[in-house]
Amino acid sequence: MKVLAIHGSARPNGNTEQLTQKALEGLDATHIHLRDYTIQPIDDLRHEPGGFQPVDDDNDKIVDMIFDHDVIVFSTPVYWYGMSGLMKDLVDRFSQNLRDERYDFKAELRKKKAYVICCGGDDPKIKALPLIQQFNYIFDFIDLEFGGYIIGKAVKPGEISEDNLANQQALELNKQLKQT
Repeated sequence: MKVLAIHGSARPNGNTEQLTQKALEGLDATHIHLRDYTIQPIDDLRHEPGGFQPVDDDNDKIVDMIFDHDVIVFSTPVYWYGMSGLMKDLVDRFSQNLRDERYDFKAELRKKKAYVICCGGDDPKIKALPLIQQFNYIFDFIDLEFGGYIIGKAVKPGEISEDNLANQQALELNKQLKQT
């Protein structure tokens, strides 16, 4: 089983990344950081003659990596009660991927399972739930099985080590993934 962690933080080695690393330790996991890629915002041409046009960015590389893995972990800090802008640009481009004639996006994703790991500072165990619901709706729409989520509480660098519940959940996810 191959795991792809898509990190949406602009900050290297932030709390969400640390929690994700714990969840995936010892697994065959590829980690990509969206801050190291160029994903252009969507130019929504789905209702225009000719539809979407090719975009010269790294979206296709990331889609290829998604297709090449069995489990996808969407790792994003909670920014203003939602996913990071880097992650949102990637997800918005799913609209274009769904209409890309080079592949059947939904058929490929139907073979995979997804998880969400996020961290926030303003009562995230409650206030990040709409973010989790948003991912749930996204996964449902694109036929991607939702395996679960972890919400960590942390603001300053390294604070995630103090969230015992999130760290325990990361260890449990790690164990679960190792058994599949």
